[in-house]
Amino acid sequence: MCKLKSFLPVIGLCASLLAAAGSIPVQAAELKVGFVNVSKVLDQAPQAQAASRRIEKEFAPRDRDLVQQQKDLRKMEDRLVKNGAVMSAAERERQSADIRKLRREIRTRQGEFREDLNLARSREMTKLQRRVVQVIKDLAKAEKFDLIIGDSVIYAGDKVNITKKVLAKLKSLK
Repeated sequence: MCKLKSFLPVIGLCASLLAAAGSIPVQAAELKVGFVNVSKVLDQAPQAQAASRRIEKEFAPRDRDLVQQQKDLRKMEDRLVKNGAVMSAAERERQSADIRKLRREIRTRQGEFREDLNLARSREMTKLQRRVVQVIKDLAKAEKFDLIIGDSVIYAGDKVNITKKVLAKLKSLK
């Protein structure tokens, strides 16, 4: 009988834990959870496509200029190879110097172009990410979600996946 009295507190604790564990699923069932595939939203949002077109339009003239400069460089190199044997040494040296100068200028302009393009893309992506987060928050509040989970999810069923709703909301904001 003495041994049984010493186990009563342990049995009581176990019963309390089991009762508490039994109430967890009831509480979890009341929690409304959603999942958003943010990468998919960023890829498919009409704002992303519009930003891409804007950047392309903005940088197209510079790109065309660079392509033309590269063609000019190739023509100069071809002319030097073709006519180098009949040119004077001074003329060959002048042509070679012009080619080196243009090659350096092209490299510099290409580097500046890439840097400016990356900066513009980054700026547009940041704006889009802010907008997507705001749309997700607005949708979560409007549909009374308690929790929205992003890309670091291993699995999300269709019942909690609200990616399509976020994309639809972004399309309506064009």
